[in-house]
Amino acid sequence: MRNIRITIEYDGTDYAGWQKQPGEVKTVQGVLEMTLSRIVQEHVRLTAAGRTDRGVHARGQVANFRIASRQDWSLERLMHAVNCLLPSTICVTKIETVPDDFHARYSALLREYRYFMLEKPSAIQRRFAGYTAAKLDLERLNLCAGELLGRHDFSVYSRDNQDVQNSFCTVYSASWWRAEDMAVFRITANRFLRTMVRYLVSAQIDSSPGDLSEALLTGKGRENPMPADPAGLFLWRVEY
Repeated sequence: MRNIRITIEYDGTDYAGWQKQPGEVKTVQGVLEMTLSRIVQEHVRLTAAGRTDRGVHARGQVANFRIASRQDWSLERLMHAVNCLLPSTICVTKIETVPDDFHARYSALLREYRYFMLEKPSAIQRRFAGYTAAKLDLERLNLCAGELLGRHDFSVYSRDNQDVQNSFCTVYSASWWRAEDMAVFRITANRFLRTMVRYLVSAQIDSSPGDLSEALLTGKGRENPMPADPAGLFLWRVEY
């Protein structure tokens, strides 16, 4: 069997997230698996570095799959074929053969997410950004972001997921900056919990310095928190 790794870019607006679901629900994984299976004429099962939620995008999602070694497919030919058949909202940007023990999820050392927040209305950019009517105080936001560094139990900033037994994550970097008419939040960590980045974005916007540290320590945050709009979130890259 050949173990093949692909890097994928997608506009998640019209998809119910990455993960394949039963029924007629359209997901990125489902569309990719169907397309690859059609090309290589065997069942393809993708394993991804992260399961992005409904409406979340990716610039550098990574997945791997195995196909029979007897298949006489060059990687260049396979990449061309899959991109010809995929919808315009999904694109394979890189393909390579990897060692047999490579696993897109468990081999990952670092994941980076970026969140883009508009500070004024936009009909065009709104598909790929959240929006706030208030001018953001980046100095305050960066003080809040600094409280996320290190190893913490992030369950207070994630959606309940009974499948996850360990809610500790190690955040390596977190910062805000302004790019033209958007504020951008960048965070890197060894792993992320479900909806964690979106909750962290909204928590920082609504908090004062010290609030996030206390919430991470006590496990108690704001009542009925709302995650930031998925339109602004991108899985930016995965490092191995």
